[in-house]
Parts: sequence; structure tokens; C-alpha cells
Amino acid sequence: MIRIGDTHVLCTASVEPRVPPFLKGSGLGWVTAEYGMLPRSTGSRMRREATAGKQGGRTVEIQRLIGRALRAGVDRVALGERQITVDCDVIQADGGTRCAAITGGWVALRLAVGRLMSVGELASDPLIEPVAAVSCGIFAGQPVLDLDYLEDSEAGVDGNFIMLESGRLIEVQMSAEGATFTRDQTNTLMDLAEKGVSELAQTQKAAVDAAA
Repeated sequence: MIRIGDTHVLCTASVEPRVPPFLKGSGLGWVTAEYGMLPRSTGSRMRREATAGKQGGRTVEIQRLIGRALRAGVDRVALGERQITVDCDVIQADGGTRCAAITGGWVALRLAVGRLMSVGELASDPLIEPVAAVSCGIFAGQPVLDLDYLEDSEAGVDGNFIMLESGRLIEVQMSAEGATFTRDQTNTLMDLAEKGVSELAQTQKAAVDAAA
């Protein structure tokens, strides 16, 4: 369970001795993700997507983001031909659910890989370094780290920053919501994001150590 303020996400990782058809015989592993929000994770009840018979576009976009973010921190050759699926279920949402899912998802992935290594199924560690994500934005004219729902809904600029612990970028999603922004403001938000990711990576490693 990852809790960032009032955003709570349950993350699990499941290992399967198979890969998608397009990877069979390649020697490469695969990391993918599924994401969902429980009906009362928000202020008013959301309809379960299962009752609609299909996932919404936002859900599909977020789970693809989580999957590719986590894969960026994996040596897929070292993982071998197996698939790890990271499930991220939002129990309570107050902004930043995709960032929380990525950050908590890496911890679940780390624990799953650690178990594989402990039983001798992996010869070397396929996880390169921690992957974490955080939101940043311009709210009431000020740069803000880790926007909650109120800040996010009123922000003039907001973005999601996904990085390795070393600060190398995996993905940046940033847009003007009410006002354009400058290169200097972008650099300020990048600096904030690096600070946030560095702190999150330390917390991730502490969580893994505590579970060991």
C-alpha cells in the first residue's frame, strides 16, 4: 500500500512463466500493468468499468504509462522469458494517482524480483534502479510539488515527471491548463521533481528493506 497524502493505492506484482506472443523465443522478459479506481475512491461513486463492459480511455492510458515506466528500469534480458504484471488499485484518490501507482508499483516489482532471486530463478538482478514519479505544477502563481486534487484542478500548469533514482528521465507529461509557461518555470518544476523523486526513492528502498 502506498499512501501519499489522501491518495492510497494498493499495488501487487504477479509473476507468470510466459511472455506475450510477440516475445516468444526472444529471451526477453516483460513488465506490464493494470490500473483501476474503486467506486468510492472519489467524492462521488464511480461506476465500475466492468459493468460498462470496457475500460475507459483514461484507464487504458494510465496503465500503459505505468507499464512502460516500470519497464524502463528493467534489464529485460536478465529478467528472462517471464512476465510480471503490476496491479494498481486506487482505494482513495486525492490527485496524483498515476504517480503513486508507478512509485508503489516499483516496490511491488522489487519484492517480486527479490523473491525470484531468493529461490534461484534469476542469475542476476534485472532491476537497474528505482523508478518513481511525482506531479508538479504552478498553483496560485507558485511552483508546487505533489499536487493534491484541489491544487491540480486549479493549477495553471501541471505535469507528471517519471524518473530513475539517478534523475534520468523516463517520461514527462506537462501541459498548460490555464496559462502558458516559460522555460525557466519548466526548469523550476524539473528541479522540484528531481527533489521529490530522490525522496521517494529513499522511501521505496526503506519499504523494501522493511519487508525483507
